[in-house]
Amino acid sequence: MSGPAYAVARLVAPAIAEHLELHRASLPQVDAAQPPLEALPDACTIETMVDVAFWASVRREEGYVPKISLAFLRPMDEIWPLRFERPFPLAPESLTSLAAAVERRGVHLGVWPGHARSSGERASRNPADLMIWGTTHTVPPFCFVVEVIAPGLLVLKHRPRHESRKFVNVAVLEGDQLKIVDEKAAGIADCPALLASMLGFDATMMNDDALNVQVQLALSIRRHQRGGILLIVPPGTDAWRRSIVHPIKYAVQPPFTELATLLGQHGGMVDREWTEATARAIDAMAGLTAVDGATVVTSTYELLAFGAKIARGRGAATVEHVIVTEPIEGSVPERVHPGQLGGTRHLSAAQFVHDQRGAVALVASQDGRFTIFSWSPTDSAVRAHRVEVLLL
Repeated sequence: MSGPAYAVARLVAPAIAEHLELHRASLPQVDAAQPPLEALPDACTIETMVDVAFWASVRREEGYVPKISLAFLRPMDEIWPLRFERPFPLAPESLTSLAAAVERRGVHLGVWPGHARSSGERASRNPADLMIWGTTHTVPPFCFVVEVIAPGLLVLKHRPRHESRKFVNVAVLEGDQLKIVDEKAAGIADCPALLASMLGFDATMMNDDALNVQVQLALSIRRHQRGGILLIVPPGTDAWRRSIVHPIKYAVQPPFTELATLLGQHGGMVDREWTEATARAIDAMAGLTAVDGATVVTSTYELLAFGAKIARGRGAATVEHVIVTEPIEGSVPERVHPGQLGGTRHLSAAQFVHDQRGAVALVASQDGRFTIFSWSPTDSAVRAHRVEVLLL
């Protein structure tokens, strides 16, 4: 074969290369986090990595679907590289053979050209030179990653410059379908802060502990694959109770404040200890959403109830439509009945936000879809932001 056989790889590669270059160029020249040019893959390298990852994703190794993460980086000492004595060529058969050893979350196969180049230069690369040198748990800022999620489903991402547990998704490829994340989506009218944080391009957002907790909650809710609703309501008011069926089976009294307390302690604890404790508290809260009904927390992360049944408030109008958006290039907002988005979860969440306009509702479906409902004063309507492309 004279070139990659996966056509979408060739289509997406130039856009990804340009995205990485533009974001690198936007950094101040004195910024210590600015990666050298050689650390950024060119379009040819991206095309090859995507092509190989795609064909590996549709293979089987002893009946198992390979789940692999490829990171374009050198085996530097600071990333604690596990180095193979003899690197392997970047090829589908190499990936499927290694898949069982690297399928755990946070493990990446390191990919780098077999022939070293001078630092600071980015020469034209021969795809045949790309080698798998070993594994790492650590990737530096701006490191380009190709992750295999399922057969034919790939996510192209990079580690943001700012401290975050979440990669920035740049594109999602599924078979012949291509979705490129539109980072300008954060500029739409009444964009919820959570969506802007998920997009990951704003330094202020990425360094906000409270917003990062919302992102981690969304990831954890989606991970348990049971579906669920998380209602985030303003603190210091019981107005939300008017949109809930009483009695609430699993009301919490007094409010459970573990996560809120941990957020207030950041800086007073060793970072590793704080991160681990916060991750446990986030997973515990997200686990409550697996119970039938909605979990209710304040925007300061005090747990108020779970398993709560949503009902239209007395005298409140029925939500007739929502405006659906998706943060991908070429997406056009649509006005639809909330029942078209999914089952009763989506309809009840849209009704809750319609009644409680200071609230935000996060809804996960069992099939992996994820929607953020928020009130838009500009449109005088509920907006439904489809964000699963950001959470893969």
